[in-house]
Amino acid sequence: MSETDHRVASSFDTCYQRVYATQAPDMRRLYENAKRDQWNAARDIDWAERVDLERGIFADELIDGHGSEYWDRLGPDRQRQLNVEFSCWRLSQLLHGEEGAMLACSQLVDMVPGNDAKFFQATQVVDEARHTEVLSRYLMDKCGGRIYPLTPNVKSLFDYILGSGKWFIKTVGLQLIAETFAVALFRMQAETAQDPLLKEICRRILIDESRHMGFSVLSLPDEIAGLSAAEMRELEDFTHEALVLVLTGQFPREAYEAIGMDAREIDGVKRVRKEMASGAEFALFRKLFKREMHAMIVGNLRKVGLLNPRISGFLRELGIDPALAAPASPAA
Repeated sequence: MSETDHRVASSFDTCYQRVYATQAPDMRRLYENAKRDQWNAARDIDWAERVDLERGIFADELIDGHGSEYWDRLGPDRQRQLNVEFSCWRLSQLLHGEEGAMLACSQLVDMVPGNDAKFFQATQVVDEARHTEVLSRYLMDKCGGRIYPLTPNVKSLFDYILGSGKWFIKTVGLQLIAETFAVALFRMQAETAQDPLLKEICRRILIDESRHMGFSVLSLPDEIAGLSAAEMRELEDFTHEALVLVLTGQFPREAYEAIGMDAREIDGVKRVRKEMASGAEFALFRKLFKREMHAMIVGNLRKVGLLNPRISGFLRELGIDPALAAPASPAA
């Protein structure tokens, strides 16, 4: 296995659907919205716009350790350098996720029952390809080719999603959990990024991602209601593991190494990050991002029929209140 590719063994049944009348009007409407809202990453993004890396990409407050002694010791030049490396690390993980989502959705075209769902999944393959294109071009053309390797957590999540032979597990992992995280993160970046070009890219991706969450909410309730006890336990176990992979362990060590910080300093940043996350000094928009993401996860689990006592216990273990009310979703 190289740093830039690996193989995932997969086996699944293809549902060759030959009923062409609309059977799921809400899903067909989501498909129509997807066709209506297509955009071209090569044409509709102003790639002539200059990105000022001296200004930074993300807001400094998004950087782990910001405001601590480790940040202050860096001085202005290295702070700006860390901003770029940290931002590129975060965008790289989103890029790898979009590539994985493209592969998973191509599988779902085969697997999902009903042409209304198949039609929509075909549009999501195009969406994810476009997101992969636009993020990779931003990193290559505007950030000097700074594409970091995917983290073990992202790899583990997508290896499981891509290797599963059950469409409802792929959909929970991708559209219900990974896309919920992506929606919250792209929204925060669209609101706080220092680079106007990235703001526009995130705004456009966000419109697509909201539709993708909509697919899970429309397709999963009936399927989950009909699962056997063994299938439900398998899905609960996977949901727990997927939540752990998405919500924990994503620390950009390579970004700090890139600016010359040693292991002791990096461990200090990790400690400060944990302390700040539970303290009053945590940046307001990071608090809002965390609460919004948790609320969307709880709301979507509730909508599809997965917010049962066992899943609620898993959420509490992760510090998420199962009683959280979901915020208003962006229009699909």
